[in-house]
Amino acid sequence: MARKILMILSILMFSAAATAFAGSYGKSADIVDTAVSAGDFNTLVAAVQAADLADTLKGEGPFTVFAPTDEAFAKLPPGTVEALLKPENKEKLQAILLYHVVPGKVMAAEVVGMNSAKTAGGQSVSISQKDGGVYVDNAKVVKTDIVCSNGVIHVIDTVIMPQ
Repeated sequence: MARKILMILSILMFSAAATAFAGSYGKSADIVDTAVSAGDFNTLVAAVQAADLADTLKGEGPFTVFAPTDEAFAKLPPGTVEALLKPENKEKLQAILLYHVVPGKVMAAEVVGMNSAKTAGGQSVSISQKDGGVYVDNAKVVKTDIVCSNGVIHVIDTVIMPQ
């Protein structure tokens, strides 16, 4: 389950690349490959790999990944990402990444009608609408409906943290 969630996160990170891939080959890439191709999710992809979730997120799914960009990770306090990527923090990293993944394929039209969603990590994220935008916890959704072969990615501007 954790691996599937990480794959979803990767797809969100590389949504632009997935769109180009789909246009060139007529078939969308999985979440991880989409994130890698996009180029805006290098930190997310590195985290998914460090947490051993890449195979999961490349799996059948479907998954919905709320994918933070590299800029979102840069908002974290200095040293946070580096600390999370250490092998001794693998479980904590997995919990954070799984908090960004919702089992199933939830398109933007469905997300806006929700108040919360249960994540692959077992906790729920809050979903709200304010100031003309949609928020997942405190993260603004900045791009939606990046369709992948095993789910969908919605790009967020902040890394969300489980309780």
